[in-house]
Amino acid sequence: MNKIFKDMYVGGRWWPADRTFRDYNPSDDTVWAEVPDVGVPEVRNAIDSANHAFEKWSDLPYNQRAHYMIKIAEVFEKRKMDVVKALQGEAGGWFGKGMFEAMYIPEVFYAAAAMNYQAIGEVIPSDSGKLSMAIRRPVGVISVISPWNFPTILTARGIAFALAAGNTIVLKPSEETPYTGGLLFAEIFEEAGVPGGVLNVVTCSRDNVSEVGQELVENPLVKGISFTGSTAVGREIAARAGAHLKKCCVELGGKDALIVCDDADMDRATGAANFGSFMHQGQICMSVEKILVHESVMPEFLKRFIERASKLKVGDTTKDNSHIIGPLINDRQVARVKDQIDDALEKGAKIVLGGKIEGRFVEPTILVDVTPDMKLYQDETFGPVVPVIPFSSDEEAISIANDTEYGLSSGVITKDEYRGLEIAKKLETGMCHINCSSVNDEPHAPFGGSKSSGVGRHGGRWATDTFSETRWITLERGGRGFPPGF
Repeated sequence: MNKIFKDMYVGGRWWPADRTFRDYNPSDDTVWAEVPDVGVPEVRNAIDSANHAFEKWSDLPYNQRAHYMIKIAEVFEKRKMDVVKALQGEAGGWFGKGMFEAMYIPEVFYAAAAMNYQAIGEVIPSDSGKLSMAIRRPVGVISVISPWNFPTILTARGIAFALAAGNTIVLKPSEETPYTGGLLFAEIFEEAGVPGGVLNVVTCSRDNVSEVGQELVENPLVKGISFTGSTAVGREIAARAGAHLKKCCVELGGKDALIVCDDADMDRATGAANFGSFMHQGQICMSVEKILVHESVMPEFLKRFIERASKLKVGDTTKDNSHIIGPLINDRQVARVKDQIDDALEKGAKIVLGGKIEGRFVEPTILVDVTPDMKLYQDETFGPVVPVIPFSSDEEAISIANDTEYGLSSGVITKDEYRGLEIAKKLETGMCHINCSSVNDEPHAPFGGSKSSGVGRHGGRWATDTFSETRWITLERGGRGFPPGF
């Protein structure tokens, strides 16, 4: 066991919790940490703390909040290797994936700091000579519920821009990654000297997650919710938020397609397919989950893709940094992936690479002859399994790519950029990347999906808009009177 936490972080202090739960290393199922298992009373205390801190935090001059964001970034940079090691042990990530996360997080906070130097409103015309302004202001307490797959990045993304804008946060990380998605941030914020109550972290086991989640959404002091996770849970959270007329940003699942045109550069295409399909075992909301290849280049693409994917090493990421494909996060996810493979094989699909499952380790797996009646075609997989599907025209590729309830990201590989843009315009996704995989993210860019992949946007000014509200304020300059009789 690496870490023992018996305290939760609320109001800038560590408070003892009555219960703890075990946090496991997904590679070997050993206990990696023990963390607090809170209930509704502790969550209410955290929300109260955030609410009390809101007035002072939101009243701070914009540049002071920006300076805190920079300090947080600097502490993360200092602790980079601690973050990498924790991500390998708690989340089962490859060393390179951990390095990417650790180096990306500071950029999120730097970008959030930069937003505080941007305009927060505008002067608009007035038909009566008023000085008429539309301005943005923070909404108050934001509940941030973050996932396990990229726990540090997706937590940082959920909290940084909201904090910089003047909101305060109650953070609940996934029960699978309560340290890297939650308690790590408490440590960093404490070291950075962020005022108490600005960030509050509550962790809980799967046994308590339903009631804790409900309180984080429905408590009247909570004014906004940021959730990243499954579409099923996201729908419920968005519905509850809507019932209480609260601002909500939900980034959910995907069934993202990579379209390989007949003029595609094969090195670029197979690289995008390999990275997009198998990075972090395919456990990314933006993962390539359907590769659509023009029938004229299908044999060449498949041959080169198989060669490339076959070189990916599978194994415990904490024992060998050359192991790029680590474990799936838990047994439930393994069962889901196995069910999709078995269903596809029963209905006529063929495995051309991989297919072997040992414990939580799933080989990079490529299938052909996948049809719309298969679960692998319809449902999000979230594992290192991808079908390769031929198409005969751009219109057919677009139709197959859009044949899903999801609409998060997509990729198009073509030497003709105009053609790529024309395809991108017709894809029903919140993001599209031409000559790259669907897996892309930058802190200052608008990140989010369409259809069942979510509502709202993270990143840059779009995140600031998400976690603030617009107010109309005027100054009367003597140009408008009142009707006679008044």
